[in-house]
Amino acid sequence: MSDKELIDSILSETGKAVLGKDEVLRRILCAILAGGHILIDDIPGVGKTTIAVAFTHVLGLDYRRMQFTPDVLPSDITGFSMYDKNSGTFRYIAGSAMTNFFLADEINRASPKTQSALLEVMQEGKLTVDGKTYAVPQPFIVMATQNPFGSSGTQELPESQTDRFMIRITVGYPERDDEVRILNGNTRNPADTLTPVISPAQLMALREEVSRIHVEDSLYGYMVDIARATRNHPDIRLGISPRGSMSLAAMTKAHALMEGRPYATPDDVASVAPYTLGHRISLSGDARYAGKTSASVLSEILASLPLPSLQED
Repeated sequence: MSDKELIDSILSETGKAVLGKDEVLRRILCAILAGGHILIDDIPGVGKTTIAVAFTHVLGLDYRRMQFTPDVLPSDITGFSMYDKNSGTFRYIAGSAMTNFFLADEINRASPKTQSALLEVMQEGKLTVDGKTYAVPQPFIVMATQNPFGSSGTQELPESQTDRFMIRITVGYPERDDEVRILNGNTRNPADTLTPVISPAQLMALREEVSRIHVEDSLYGYMVDIARATRNHPDIRLGISPRGSMSLAAMTKAHALMEGRPYATPDDVASVAPYTLGHRISLSGDARYAGKTSASVLSEILASLPLPSLQED
């Protein structure tokens, strides 16, 4: 089975539990293949947890979920040391982050200190408790959800924290026919009926294939031009960081693999840029007052830049 056939099988199986959201599933899988984390910004009840459980079943991953509230402590995520009187030593008790797939539900209801503890694990791939370092299992994927800012009990994530998520997406309401199909189904979680398509080792192998996707220097230059344009745009207060450029490159490669190509094209960049870069842009007050959005400004930038010329085979 080719890589593309395997990827299509993953999407087909997850689609059995998540009706009418094929594009959302593609974007999430693209971020997983790129080695990144996912931020879903949406209202409660649109199927975010079902999406997470569906992917863990299909990818054969260990899974943990934590409901973030103001009283969740950093140690709940990282774990803690407990004294064992039988051995006379301290024993590490693993936290919720010691898993393959961690769903952080409503992350923007937790305290900044707790949010920072999770984001440190996301960035480093390891956690430190009482001076000792513990590596999290690989692959390690965080899917965090947050309610729209302004909802009761929420606080906006700082730019430095949202920048650590490879993509930010919304799920949205289902179409009428899909919602009828959801109501017509049984009451059990449809994700529980899914069967694994690949193993964690195979997922890591797919990530290796992503790293081998060929990207010409002119295409890398195009990505840098996009980032630089956001840093000098009059409507943008805070532009794309180098970390954002690296995420764009990783997502571009993953998208090419999903399309069944061993090389990346400008179309790959254009396909992933909106949800890879949109949350990394902070607009000026005048731009927001004028009704502009990060998506609209980014679209203007992409339309203004010349496409790179790639070498023909």
